[in-house]
Amino acid sequence: MFSVGHYFLFLILSLSKQYNQHKVIDGDIVEEAQLRLEDKKEEMTTNVCRSVKLVLAGRPMKEGAGVTIRRTIGTPKLDYFDPFLMLDEFNNDDPKQYMAGFPEHPHRGFETVTYMLEGRMLHQGEVKREGKRLKEGIDHKGNKGLLGPGSVQWMTAGRGIIHSEMPQQQEGKMHGFQFWVNLPAKDKMIPPRYQDYQADQIPIRETPFGKIKIMAGEYEGTVGAVNGITTNPLLFDVTLEPNQKFEHAVPQGHNIFCYNFAGEGHFGPEGQTKAAGEGVLVAFEKEGDHIQVRAGDKGARFIMAAAMPMNEPMARYGPFVMNTQKEIQQAFVDFQSGRF
Repeated sequence: MFSVGHYFLFLILSLSKQYNQHKVIDGDIVEEAQLRLEDKKEEMTTNVCRSVKLVLAGRPMKEGAGVTIRRTIGTPKLDYFDPFLMLDEFNNDDPKQYMAGFPEHPHRGFETVTYMLEGRMLHQGEVKREGKRLKEGIDHKGNKGLLGPGSVQWMTAGRGIIHSEMPQQQEGKMHGFQFWVNLPAKDKMIPPRYQDYQADQIPIRETPFGKIKIMAGEYEGTVGAVNGITTNPLLFDVTLEPNQKFEHAVPQGHNIFCYNFAGEGHFGPEGQTKAAGEGVLVAFEKEGDHIQVRAGDKGARFIMAAAMPMNEPMARYGPFVMNTQKEIQQAFVDFQSGRF
C-alpha cells in the first residue's frame, strides 16, 4: 500500500531530484553563456585588421663614405620602432652616388639585414680575438658574402664584428635595403655570424593576387631562408597586381611595418586605409591579428617586416647598441684595444 509516509517520502525525493536537475540545467545554461561570452571575446580579439599608426616618407641623406640613401626608421619622426633601429633604401644608377661604399667599420649589440634588388655588394669582415687579427676578407666563420640581385644577408654582430660593404660594379644600378634590428640584452654578446642566401635559395610563392618572396618567417606553409633569429621575424618582398589585396597574420605582440617602393598601396582596414607611394613607410598599430594591403591601379611592391619588440632600456652610439651607457663605453674600449 501507498501510505501517507510513503507519499511524503516520494514527494521529498521528487523535489530533490527536480532541484538537482534544475541545478544541472542552470549549470548548463551558465556554462553555455560563459562559452558564448568567451566566443564573443575571441571574436573581439581575432580577425581584427591592424590600423595604420604612421605614414612616413623617406629622408634623403649620405651614409658610409658618401652613399646616397633614403632613411625612414632612425629619423627624428621615427627614431625607433622596437626592435627596428634603422631602415635605409639605396637606389642609384649614378656610380658617383654609391661607389665609395661603406669602408671597414665595427658593430656590436644588434643585427644588420641587407637585401639586394639590383647590383652587387661585397660584405667582408674580420674579427679580432685576443688582440689578433684574423685573415683579411673573412668573418669569424671564414665567410665573406657577395650579394647579387635578389640575395639577402642577415648578419648578427653580437659581441662584435668589423666589416666593410663595398659595391662590386663600376656602372649600372645599385638598389637595395639595409635594416638594423636590435638584440635583447641576453644576446648582445653572443658570437657573431652571417647568414647569406642567394636569390635561388629564397622561396617565392606565386598567388592569384601577386607573389611573395619569403626571406624570414612563414607564408601558408612556406618557410623563409633565414632561421634561428631571436626576434622571430617576418621579412617578405610582396608584389601585388593592380587592385589586388594581400592579407597576412601577425604574431601577437609583434611590431610590423611595410615599406612601399614601387607603385602605390592602400594600407589598413577597409574604410580606414592610408595610401603610400614610392619610398614611403607605413607602421601599424599593435592591436589586431593581421594586416591588409590593397594595390592601386598600377600595382604595388613593398617590403613587409615584423619582429618581437625588446621592451628594454636602450643605449646607442654610432655602430654600438647596448642597454646602458656603461656598456657603450666598454664597447669603445674593446674596439680600440682589439678585443672584438
